[in-house]
Amino acid sequence: MGYKEVRNSIKGFGQKVLAPLLVLLHKIGVTPDFITWVGFVLLLPAVYFLAKGYFALAALIITFASIFDMLDGALARKTGTKTRFGGFLDSTVDRFSEGVLYFGILIYYSGTNNINGIILSYLTLFFSFLVSYIRARAGGLKIDCEIGIFTRPERLIALIIGLLLGQVLVIMIVISAVSFITVIQRMWLVYTEAQKLDKIKK
Repeated sequence: MGYKEVRNSIKGFGQKVLAPLLVLLHKIGVTPDFITWVGFVLLLPAVYFLAKGYFALAALIITFASIFDMLDGALARKTGTKTRFGGFLDSTVDRFSEGVLYFGILIYYSGTNNINGIILSYLTLFFSFLVSYIRARAGGLKIDCEIGIFTRPERLIALIIGLLLGQVLVIMIVISAVSFITVIQRMWLVYTEAQKLDKIKK
């Protein structure tokens, strides 16, 4: 079983576990878009604790808020309420979430005058955004570009682990490096697929 299959199996298992909750949320009129915003709001206190250096507490908040990140899409699929705007909103709020988290880390390292932390905070955010941008831009070219060994869920899990272990600089090095590899993977895929599409048009 390949990496993608393992990830999809875990995702499928999570959706089965959440199925009763999804049904309840739908019955009381909760929408996927509402859950998306709730998850983002719940994440915001983590920014404060990151800026103050309370990394373990921030990790716990991020973990709890991430549950809502799984719920919105699962609810939309389960209830047949998936919309184009919902997908757009989810992706946009995901970028907001990553942005504010690394902003909190950046504030912390700025306060301690740790130049390595400042640089790594920027690089990690930069490559994380680039991974997501390439997929979005490829989608505009009608190319499925979901491949990569470090997509957002993996980045988030890695960050949480790093925060809990107190190894924030180390984990940002890992996230930056592997995200860069993912960028190369996606660029190569888009290049090869674009070549095929161009040949078909000719």
